[in-house]
Formats: sequence, C-alpha cells, structure tokens
Amino acid sequence: MTAPTPFDPKIECMDREARRELQEQRLQSLVDRLLSTDNFQGARLREAGVTRGTDVSLDEIHLLPTISKQDLWDHYPFGLRIAPEEDIVCVHGSSGTGGRPTLIPYTAHDIGIWAEVMARALKGAGATKSSIVHNAYGYGLFTGGLGVHHGGMRLGATVIPMSGGMTERQTRLIKDLKPDVLCCTPSYALRLAEELQENSIRVGVFGAEPWTEEMRQQIERQLGIRALDIYGLSEVIGPGVACESLDSEGLLNVAEDHFYPETQDGELIFTTLTKTGMPLLRYRTGDVATLEEPAGSRTLRRMSKLKGRKDDMLIIRGVNVFPTEIEAVVLNHASPHYLIVEDRRTTTAQLHVAVESTEDVKSALTAQLKERLGITCQVLVLEPGKLPRTEQGKAQRLARWTQGQAPIEGLT
Repeated sequence: MTAPTPFDPKIECMDREARRELQEQRLQSLVDRLLSTDNFQGARLREAGVTRGTDVSLDEIHLLPTISKQDLWDHYPFGLRIAPEEDIVCVHGSSGTGGRPTLIPYTAHDIGIWAEVMARALKGAGATKSSIVHNAYGYGLFTGGLGVHHGGMRLGATVIPMSGGMTERQTRLIKDLKPDVLCCTPSYALRLAEELQENSIRVGVFGAEPWTEEMRQQIERQLGIRALDIYGLSEVIGPGVACESLDSEGLLNVAEDHFYPETQDGELIFTTLTKTGMPLLRYRTGDVATLEEPAGSRTLRRMSKLKGRKDDMLIIRGVNVFPTEIEAVVLNHASPHYLIVEDRRTTTAQLHVAVESTEDVKSALTAQLKERLGITCQVLVLEPGKLPRTEQGKAQRLARWTQGQAPIEGLT
C-alpha cells in the first residue's frame, strides 16, 4: 500500500517552529482558563506561583505539577470540569477500582477535536471516502467505538458500527459488506482471524491494549493485511491521541497540536491543549513508551508502541518484567493465546506462563524466557482451545494470585 497524503497537511506537515509557537499559545490559554476556576488544577497552579498564562512556557512545562488518575477519582464525578454544565454534550469514561469509573465530560468542541484526530489516523492508515470501516471496538462509556465512528464519518467513509462480540455475525458482515478497514483490539483481530478464511480487509487499526511486533506479524500473516497501532485514553480524548500511518516506520504520529507529550521516568504525560470540557495539565497516563523525532512528510513527533503500563510491571525476585517482553518470546513458539500468572501465594514470587502449543516447545520456550528476562518461569503447555478467547475487546493476558486455587487445570 502506498503512503496516503495527510488528512490535514497544513497541520500535520506544519513547520516545527511554527507548531511550537502554536503549542505555547495554546498552553498559556489553557493555564488562563484553569486559573479562572476554583477547581483543583487552578488551585495547584496558584500554589506553584503561577498567576497568568504568560508565566509558563513549553521550556518550563516540566516544572508544573502533574495530575493523576487518583486526582480524578478524588474529585469524582466532575470536580475537574471547567465548562458550564449546559455545554456538556456527552460523557465517556474508563473502568476504575471498586466499581468507580473515571468519567470525562465532553463539549461539542471536544467531540470536534476527537473526530478530527481520528480522521487523521484513519486517513494515515489508508482509509478514504470510499472506504468501508468495520468497527468492532465497543460502543458505550468506553471511547473506542465512538471514537472510530466520529473519525470515520468526519473522513466521509462508511462506518459499520458492529461493536464487540457476536463473532459469527461479525464474520458474516465482513464477508457480505467487504470492508477494507478493520478497527478492533489486536486480541479480537486474532479471534476474527480464526473464523475468516478469506477477507477484503487491507488494513487494520488496532489498539486499547499493549501489543508487540511479534503479535503484529501474527495478525498480518493470518489476516493478510497491514496492522497498525493506535493509542489513546479517555482522560485525554480517546483513540486518536497517536496513531501509526503507513509511512511512519512502526512509530505512532502524535496529534501534538492538541495533546502536548512528555515522558518522565519512561511514563507518558499529556497536556490537553485545546479541550474545553475537562482539560488536563500534565496528566500522568501510567503508560510506558518513548518519544521520537519526526520522519517523512509529517513533522509531528512520534511515540513508540507501548512497552506496557507502570501498574502492569511485575517485580519477580527483584527483576522488573513487562508482560510485553514475555509476549515477544511466546509468539516465537506458540499461538497468540497465552496467560501470564504472577504467583505470590508463598513468600517467594513465581512467574507462570501458560501457552497453547505442543509439549516439544516447552524446553526451548523456558530457556528463551530465562535468557530474555533473567529469571526462570514455569511454562505450562495446553492443548489448543484451552485458554479463553476474547469476545469483548481486550484479552486477559495477566493474572495475579495471592490466595486460592489456580484457575487453570494443571498449573499449581
């Protein structure tokens, strides 16, 4: 597939110094808007000695306080909203602890930004006004489904709003309607691949969970498509914060005219420069990635695929392990259906890896995991079909045991 022209060349290919001036203007405007309120973020800025927008610059943004998901929970449901209640047109959110979600109010302006950055993402993946987009992300509070929907309509494509699940119906409509673009989690793409012998899909835009280059190769081989990564989170906007394009060399173009990116100790931090409903200044995402310089016609900074989440990092006998490191090894030996178990039922933590394959891979997989991670894992080989398949979005790849019985027969 040839690289398409950007959706908005004026912005995506903008002179970098001109973009930086625009970002700084938007940052200072955001600070003024936050200071005009009596909410938590405005108070934090005043405590830091900031009295007006022109007190801050991009060069010194790292000196400003950050905000975290805990802050959003502490001010649940809408304590960080700055737009008038009557300007809120919808609410999205993500799951939280104890049944308490993170809720994000959106204005019509915010929805317009979301549609724009998602249209950029789809266009960069090769979608056009003639495209049919099979959208198997979930619809509802979760931002995945409606984000793709807004972007596809903004681009002028035809969107099939399938949502998640109902795999038999999904495969039926893929055969009947012949979409050229598939949007879903990478886990569900592999589930569809088990049912689709032939398909019309040319490219897939997959996100909502970390996935490795090895999984990309599995998807591309099984579906015969280009598989691209998309990144986003509801606190910032939803999907579309960053996305690979056909020519971005495996990195994701960040929509940095709207979402200013930083990293701190490997963690991504975003400032929502243009949102009006509940803008966030230096939001700590918990996601681990690196930022890279632009390449090609787009002058946007790029980010790596997610290496994982800070709260998913396992510490096993003093060694830091991300689940994506394990996936990279597993997919060289077994099917993409696997489960990692952090076992802390005794005083010495153990790491178990259950895979679907044949018994002859066990010794090689155990050896390569030890070489990659620096620790020994217990490998359990199961027959195909023994591990659960995802029918609704993200697959369970990680379990943590502290007590009780092992949930997988034969793994103790």
